[in-house]
Amino acid sequence: MNIRYMTYEDLEQAAEIEAACFREPWSKALLAESLGSPWNLLLAAEEDGRLIGYGAVCVIAGEGEIQRIAILEGYRQGGRGRKLLAALAAAAKERGAGAMTLEVRESNQPARRLYLSAGFTEEARRKNYYRNPKEDAIIMWNRKI
Repeated sequence: MNIRYMTYEDLEQAAEIEAACFREPWSKALLAESLGSPWNLLLAAEEDGRLIGYGAVCVIAGEGEIQRIAILEGYRQGGRGRKLLAALAAAAKERGAGAMTLEVRESNQPARRLYLSAGFTEEARRKNYYRNPKEDAIIMWNRKI
């Protein structure tokens, strides 16, 4: 798997990944807006000549917030998500982040295990944060990236 900075040419495939991976996917327009923001870093994960995943992190005031991390279902396992998460952390650190945070659905046990194994800890909960279905968000931090 190759990880690189996302470009505008990747937006169509990224929108397809959004639709496949999230219950409330970001639109292509929102992805383009995120890509154009000076605060955001978007990384593309490629394999076999196509985008198989991507990640987005916002870096402000020395902290990174992971906004999205997605790997297409057929490519999960094998450490791809871990590699993408590590690349997001390294890119955020390069931009001055010393800590990272994220929100994850309470029921998303595979993601929670990934984040815990990468040094994140569960620190708080946002009641009924997610819709479709309504569910709590677990707020996680890695304060030493």
